[in-house]
Amino acid sequence: MPKRRKVGNLLALAVLSALAQRPMHPYEIATALRAWGKDQDMEFKWGSFYTVIGNLDKHHLIEAVESLREGRRPERTVYRITDAGRAELVDWARELVSTPMAEHPRFRAGLSVLAALHPDEATRLLRQRLDLLEAAIRQDRETLDAHLREIPRLFLVESEYDLAMRDAEVAWLRALLAELTSGSYPGLGAWRAFHETGEMPAELTELAEKTHTPKASPDTPPTNTAEASTDSTG
Repeated sequence: MPKRRKVGNLLALAVLSALAQRPMHPYEIATALRAWGKDQDMEFKWGSFYTVIGNLDKHHLIEAVESLREGRRPERTVYRITDAGRAELVDWARELVSTPMAEHPRFRAGLSVLAALHPDEATRLLRQRLDLLEAAIRQDRETLDAHLREIPRLFLVESEYDLAMRDAEVAWLRALLAELTSGSYPGLGAWRAFHETGEMPAELTELAEKTHTPKASPDTPPTNTAEASTDSTG
């Protein structure tokens, strides 16, 4: 289970990582995070930026060191990371790197309702996704290679991860498309028949009835042998 944190917004993690480099005022922090592409590495909302800064200060993870005024610009408070903030940054990084967490990508949501599409349309759309992914991978690999000539690999490891995940998705998509186009995908005939006749094939009706039968969760084992047998055979 992830640890409950005093400031759990991932934007807080990004702010701490920036202030670990040197003290900055909020505008400098935001500029640095954008320049480093942190808004691409993690999902956060810029609208909560100053709220996150205030909460980090409130919980003594950062602290104000001075206020600056340049010309007619509003006064800006410079913050630095505290010892507690540095410990939080390290602990949070350890958790994120070591502990797998359930994530819900949009593509997975789409796959979960793939049966709503005619198999021919699903095949066309999956091929379209594959083409777009391959183009993006080529561009990203060129960009990464260029960056590696100037930036240490340690600071680009998340980009390597992105490419590896996309490569894996491409390999999986190619295998799925091969089954769909060859006709070897299990249940393809029933899937096609449903869309072309409007009638649910018997095997799909039976499956739907089975999946509507409540099952015990992993944390709630069956109370008797008969239930256990039914649950295990599904």
